[in-house]
Amino acid sequence: MTYLEESKKQLEALQNKENVRILAIETSCDETAAAVIENGRKIISSVVYSQIDMHALYGGVVPEIASRAHVEKVNRMVDEALKQADMQLSDVDAIACTYGPGLVGALLIGVSCAKALAFAAHKPLIPVNHIEGHICANFLTHETLQPPFACLVVSGGHSHLFQVEDYGKYRIIGCTQDDAAGEAFDKAARVLNIPYPGGPLLDKLAEEGNDQALKLPRPHTEGKYDYSFSGLKTAFINAVHNMRQKNIAFSDADLAASFRKAVVDMLADKAMQAAKDLKLNCMVLAGGVSANSLLRREMQARCDRLGIPLYMPKLSLCGDNAAMIGSAAYYRLKNGELADLSLNAKPALRL
Repeated sequence: MTYLEESKKQLEALQNKENVRILAIETSCDETAAAVIENGRKIISSVVYSQIDMHALYGGVVPEIASRAHVEKVNRMVDEALKQADMQLSDVDAIACTYGPGLVGALLIGVSCAKALAFAAHKPLIPVNHIEGHICANFLTHETLQPPFACLVVSGGHSHLFQVEDYGKYRIIGCTQDDAAGEAFDKAARVLNIPYPGGPLLDKLAEEGNDQALKLPRPHTEGKYDYSFSGLKTAFINAVHNMRQKNIAFSDADLAASFRKAVVDMLADKAMQAAKDLKLNCMVLAGGVSANSLLRREMQARCDRLGIPLYMPKLSLCGDNAAMIGSAAYYRLKNGELADLSLNAKPALRL
């Protein structure tokens, strides 16, 4: 019996199992993470090794350094996740990993590790889209959340608006036409000499500033629910450079607050317009930028005015982690989706 034939046979048995526990691995960028998740909703264990200190020296993620760090840490994270869950590898029902999108070298480490573990332990292998993982982080925070709903996924590499029709079934309503919101935050932070990781530190600084101090454009897009942050980012950078060249005094907190307000306005405007137009009665936030304090407040206020519930992941689940991958993997498993040992990294994978 081949590995895939054996996995399919196991999958049939797992469809009716009361408690399905999945070991998940996430290495798409600069976090090495592993987790054990039960039934897509319960975190048995979750560990994350962050490489922030390594990349801070360079002002951003260096792909080669990220890949090497994953090689050094991935087995340790898997061992720690199993230890915290008080389980052996033989106790889990399946192995899952992120296979895209992300940095190709980083992805390959997690995919290779997952394939080796799945083959050695005779466990089914479940491939997961990183963006889907961010959406499913909300299932770990809110036990009653179920599709359908609208979901705004915002991170350093992605800005998407989805209509989640069912578990594993997504329709893109809108997306960025150039830069992601998180990338724009990081670039704005760099101009203000805020160290890496710039986005979260800019958010903290902005809390002290006047968000009306600098007038910034809200670029329009051809697609009604699409985003564009490149022009806004350029306008902000030019404004800061002009003030410096002319020796015009300014407050970093005011500039940070003004830029943050512009980005959040654009994100919230399009998301809420889509909810109204498409009669979507539930809104969900996801991705690293969903930790942004103003975005959380603004989306909550707007959803309250529209009379629809807003769901957001716990702050610990906003960034990259393996728990969200384990949640997404459970619903992929329930849909009968498996991978064989030819699974490869797909850095430009779309959802």
